[in-house]
Amino acid sequence: MGNADDGGRGVKHSGRFIWPALLQERDGRYVRCLTCERRCRLVEGGTGWCRTRRNMDGVLHTLIYGAVSSVWANPIEKKPLYHFHPGTDALTCGSWGCNFGCPWCQNWEMSKEAPPAFGPFTSPAAFVDEARRLGCQGTSISFNEPTLSLEWSLEVFRLARARGLYNTFVTNGYMTPEALHLLSEAGLDGMNVDVKGGAAAVRRHCRGIDVEKVWRACGLAWQAGVHLELTTLVVPGVNDDDCSLRAIAGGIVSELGADVPWHVSAYYPAYRFQVPPTPLTTLERARAIGREAGLRFVYLGNVPGHPSDNTTCPDCGILLIKRWGLAVLQNRLRDGSCPRCGTAIPGVWGLVPRDANRTSQARNGWTR
Repeated sequence: MGNADDGGRGVKHSGRFIWPALLQERDGRYVRCLTCERRCRLVEGGTGWCRTRRNMDGVLHTLIYGAVSSVWANPIEKKPLYHFHPGTDALTCGSWGCNFGCPWCQNWEMSKEAPPAFGPFTSPAAFVDEARRLGCQGTSISFNEPTLSLEWSLEVFRLARARGLYNTFVTNGYMTPEALHLLSEAGLDGMNVDVKGGAAAVRRHCRGIDVEKVWRACGLAWQAGVHLELTTLVVPGVNDDDCSLRAIAGGIVSELGADVPWHVSAYYPAYRFQVPPTPLTTLERARAIGREAGLRFVYLGNVPGHPSDNTTCPDCGILLIKRWGLAVLQNRLRDGSCPRCGTAIPGVWGLVPRDANRTSQARNGWTR
């Protein structure tokens, strides 16, 4: 079993990524995982749906602590997070496995793979050290489902916050309230949640997922003060009809507020789903539906150079943040407000604070 010294820098195992899981309970002869809302009930030697958690001698263990599949210094816009420290970079990594079964997964090389038994170990401290060395302003756990890396992420977040870095998640939102509480307490500052569609489509295509629990997680994150943006990968034949798009847009307005940004992104054929890519006209229709529902910030994703990739003032219409792909070409905000009419633009703006005091960040409130 893997161990680490007090600073998390030591590696006292032989390439294995096994670590005691934090959230579990005994259930007779079984162990129940409380990390995600699948709440898998595992027999001795059994592995959860995600293949990253195993019952070993009556104790649940994660199999991916320190197992990093990919790491990149990415613009925060790639998450996408458009109302959160624009123009900054986050050292971003992923591991292996997922708790959803989406057949169109864009990161299937990592999410559909079982975790490795051996390989390089990345300690939380080493990851944070690398973020600082590269001049990143924050960290991000992404690529596969980050909730499965809960134990590792918690330590990364604590260390990163102590060194003045922000922390973000790119997630499907299917973590339990217990997991979300731990993440928030450890230093989760922002997250982008992928809302994949209506109840029937999500249950079918994502393999038994209850989308209402995703909405619940979004609400809990919002209440905890975590910056929140939502993304919908618009997949033809799955969630591109007006009814589905109206339901998502209406859910954001009613459950979270009209100021939460919604990114409607283009799908491209991947993994086991080979329908043609999302037409631009479909994305523009999705944006129009979002605006009709009352959302003030709806963005088109995976369409570099489109005007709807920019941020404009919802009151006077002036261009505030001009983007091209992942690059911020212009940012005209003044202390988080429109320079023409003074309207406060909800989000987390400005430089990352030198200390780890979250309250010192310039965070404009959401309108409910």
